[in-house]
Amino acid sequence: MARVELVAEIFEDFDRFFDFFARHEMADVAARIAEIHEAFEILVHSPLIGRMVRDGKRELVIGRGSRGYVALYRYVTDIDTVFVLAIRSQREEGFSREA
Repeated sequence: MARVELVAEIFEDFDRFFDFFARHEMADVAARIAEIHEAFEILVHSPLIGRMVRDGKRELVIGRGSRGYVALYRYVTDIDTVFVLAIRSQREEGFSREA
């Protein structure tokens, strides 16, 4: 089973989500965060599930539509660890920073 590590910068992404949720008075914040957490748990058992994008990085699609997110990650087989580098809404153009 792989270990999943979140890089420190990912919390900037979550701050951006929380700001959006607050501006739009969304009531299901806990459910959205739980859905993201559950997707990260999938990586424990299936670290290669995401589609390859570039430089050994992968993207994991989480949810769908307005509730959808995309997590950018890298799996390092030598240490059996997934590093989650960034996360964005599926409706966002790209990742807010180069991960």
